Amino acid sequence: MSLVDAAYAAESAEAFKDIPIIDLQDIDNPHAEAREALGRAVKDACIHVGFLYVKNHGIPEETIERAYSASKEFFSLPVERKMELDIRKTSNFKGYNALLTSNNDPLNRGDLHEGFEFGWEELQARDNDEKRANDGVMAGANVWPSDLPDFRESVLGYYHAAVNLGRKMFPLFALALDLPENFFDDKVCVSSVSSEIRRLTTGPVDDRVIGIGAHTDFECFTILWQEPGIQALQVLNKQKEWIDAPPIPGTLVINLGDQFARWTNDVFKSTVHRAINRSGVRRYSIPLFFGTDYDVKLEPIPSCVSPERPPKYEVVTAGEYVKERLKAAYGH
Repeated sequence: MSLVDAAYAAESAEAFKDIPIIDLQDIDNPHAEAREALGRAVKDACIHVGFLYVKNHGIPEETIERAYSASKEFFSLPVERKMELDIRKTSNFKGYNALLTSNNDPLNRGDLHEGFEFGWEELQARDNDEKRANDGVMAGANVWPSDLPDFRESVLGYYHAAVNLGRKMFPLFALALDLPENFFDDKVCVSSVSSEIRRLTTGPVDDRVIGIGAHTDFECFTILWQEPGIQALQVLNKQKEWIDAPPIPGTLVINLGDQFARWTNDVFKSTVHRAINRSGVRRYSIPLFFGTDYDVKLEPIPSCVSPERPPKYEVVTAGEYVKERLKAAYGH
């Protein structure tokens, strides 16, 4: 079945009621047959749901725990200290965003969460990083709290581990699109990978202020760690039902974003989702947003286009698209 036919079949299938769990134990298998089987499982999830859990992902638990502890330490700082790193002071959307600073859903008045955003940076090279300096429309350095000496190393440790996982996912996505495994190698630049630590405040303020409003992500895909034991993430199916995506021990969530949707002419689904915290306690999460090189044009892959399914989107560069979406979210 062609990719276009598979997309049409998914559109006429029943709405998903849960999110598949995929075991990545064969992601480095030297036998092509094992990797191809894994690619087929990823393909089904990408076409029908746009979300998947992954287990055996290779990120050590102690790496996750260090970043989690650093997140709690940062968000416990006084507001005035955090505001010294206000994201609105930067042109590349790095730094601290306070409660209600961002608004992912235009129908809402703001998102009820705090965040701290950062991007590529070598662990051992804090200055003169060419990857950041030459990054086109999103060029610029990270900002870091000066009085938390272990914070930078802890969150960057998780960041680099998650980037390594993301790099391994691209060959699987290529196989899922019936492409050579190296198809994305010259289109992906780690400087376009951003991450955020988040603290989601509990409970509603009113019906137009929720944790993180309904939205799609901007990049190719997101790798998400969720604090254990607290349900917040919900995914919208085509029947307009919100499906819970709770944290499952030993797994991460991966969801597709708009860059892949544009690249695949909506064969891969960039699925609407939101986060609402009703637990009574604050909830932490760490998303990593893996995009393509900012100079890459988001042109539809030929196998995802047909006379019956012509291109749906105007062609823009990845950097232009991401920056415009960030401007809208943060009111720049």
